[in-house]
Amino acid sequence: MADARQDNTNLATETHLAHHAPKLKRMRQIGQLLDGAIVIPGTKQRIGIDPLLGLIPGGGDTVSAALSGYIIIEAARMGLPREALMQMVGNIAIDTLVGTVPVLGDVFDVFSKANIRNLQIVESHIQAPPATSRKTDKLFIALLIVLLISLALAMGIATVAFWSFVANWIRG
Repeated sequence: MADARQDNTNLATETHLAHHAPKLKRMRQIGQLLDGAIVIPGTKQRIGIDPLLGLIPGGGDTVSAALSGYIIIEAARMGLPREALMQMVGNIAIDTLVGTVPVLGDVFDVFSKANIRNLQIVESHIQAPPATSRKTDKLFIALLIVLLISLALAMGIATVAFWSFVANWIRG
């Protein structure tokens, strides 16, 4: 009897993983693009376009946060628990906030790998049998989207304000 239950659980888990495989593949591609697409010559260190986007004043970190948001939204649609989603949002918030600091933020982006960490969170939760997964309610997902958009816009506005301040200060 226990073997039959274990077989059913294994089958359910495999079906669950197969169902989410296309989404996971897209999420991994975006995470890899943002955090590890390019090998730094002469090292084993990989970087993605996240630190490169961060070099664009006023908008690069906003674009990066929006792309990172896709991974979080897909995770919510896959039914990850609120705690996991909030941890993922925290990872992106820290990455975006520190990323707006000139030079320091770009160096931080090279090493932080927030999207890779978020993918690890998704994969650890998706490995659980579907019986232990629960759907995240639509209101929470909507609030999560608003939070991510607000964060990205706030960082973009803060960066533009900073560079305007610097330009005015230089002009005297």
